[in-house]
Amino acid sequence: MTATDGTRPTGIFPAHMIRELFASGAAASAGPLDADQIQPASLDLRLGDVAYRVRASFLTGPQTTVEEKLQDLRLHTIPLTGGAVLETGCVYIVPLMERLALPADIAAAANPKSSTGRLDVFTRVIADRGRAFDTVPAGYCGPLYAEISPRTFPVLVRAGSRLSQIRFRRGSARITEDDLAALHRAMPLIDGASHDFSGGVPVSIDLEGRARDGLVGFRAKRHTAVIDVDAKNACDVLDFWEPMTTRGSRSLVLDPNEFYILVSREAVCVPPETAAEMVPFDPLVGEFRVHYAGFFDPGFGYDGAGGAGARAVLEVRSHEVPFIVDHGQTVGRLVYEHLAEKPEALYGEGGTSSYQGQALKLSKHFRALD
Repeated sequence: MTATDGTRPTGIFPAHMIRELFASGAAASAGPLDADQIQPASLDLRLGDVAYRVRASFLTGPQTTVEEKLQDLRLHTIPLTGGAVLETGCVYIVPLMERLALPADIAAAANPKSSTGRLDVFTRVIADRGRAFDTVPAGYCGPLYAEISPRTFPVLVRAGSRLSQIRFRRGSARITEDDLAALHRAMPLIDGASHDFSGGVPVSIDLEGRARDGLVGFRAKRHTAVIDVDAKNACDVLDFWEPMTTRGSRSLVLDPNEFYILVSREAVCVPPETAAEMVPFDPLVGEFRVHYAGFFDPGFGYDGAGGAGARAVLEVRSHEVPFIVDHGQTVGRLVYEHLAEKPEALYGEGGTSSYQGQALKLSKHFRALD
């Protein structure tokens, strides 16, 4: 790995380097970290004790803080210490428990957690004087905020709920096309025939219904009960989702503004010492968005961590017009990055993950179908 100054490794920070950020003061929290808050190559971010309902989503721009924006856009304040319901169609800003004082050579990027994306809760991280969502520039010093907008289901959250995750990097971490092909030859990143790795590893959609009873996906229902984001196995699938099965056709019409959970045709693998991110929307493959929660920790789908055969679950929403997707159609690409140092643990080791080795799978909040 190349170092920016001859001594410091470049790449995504694994767990032990994230802990070093806290030890050095480059990262801090309003309370002790949860035991499982640091993942193999990312940090879960926790909601603070208050949410602000705002008129509209916003970016601060280079001259303004989030707090200054809130003075103009805040509608009302909602305490989260005892829990509160965030309604669909509304936009909320929540100060996070974690804050940063990054060195000049360390930047960060955020994503919704997998469980958040599978609930269609649109979540982005904002920093003061920011030019882009989910992006924290190198050397940033200040608080972090979550913008939260439930799209389909109302959700119950509380102080300490974890909807987003952040990863840290030094220097350039992206694996080049040639190196990606070489890595694939050494340890297949995806199954199937030969692949074009320009722009990342291609991922296509499975509409054959290889799951039991020809199940190919789920379409979210409207006007449902509330989902508690911290409660596992608490909801009945059929109260919130309409299962979709194949009926001879290997295509699916995506209705505008409906939310779908689908699955990749290919098994994917993120080898140790790498991480990956799904490109969330590519206008070249169709007018729809795929995968709100796009980060894959090292070891996802890796046989040595119990993940052989893992598929990428796809959170899909069409834009503006109905759009037909066909079995095997490319719907996104996985961009791989190298880690700065060897990770001490991999995703899913010890059975700690809800999604290692997954096929078509809803979020952890739902009980398995009988």
